[in-house]
Amino acid sequence: MKYLITLPLFLILSLFSYGQEVCSGDGELCIIQFNASFNIANSVDWIGDLSDCATSEVDIMTNSDLQQKYKIVVVPTILILDGGEEVARFQANIMMTMEATRKEVQEAIDEIIMSKF
Repeated sequence: MKYLITLPLFLILSLFSYGQEVCSGDGELCIIQFNASFNIANSVDWIGDLSDCATSEVDIMTNSDLQQKYKIVVVPTILILDGGEEVARFQANIMMTMEATRKEVQEAIDEIIMSKF
């Protein structure tokens, strides 16, 4: 009986996570940090402090479809999407730590915004 309840619940939750979109694609800038649960110690903690953009975090261990879609090969990776299209990428070094600073990512965001005027 337990399996009769568990299996449908698992299938329903799988449908919600499959094909999950992290950005609306309606013209706003979206910053996504891709990381993995095994590398949580190297997460970028300032991602939510960025201004003039929406932010999102994706665990590639539970969202492998997004890992494939955005071709994530190292974690953490930060993508800047403009209207759903990738315009900048910041990747970790060989030690799986992010070398890009908050200031560098914010400058990239500001440049994208200014280029629209």
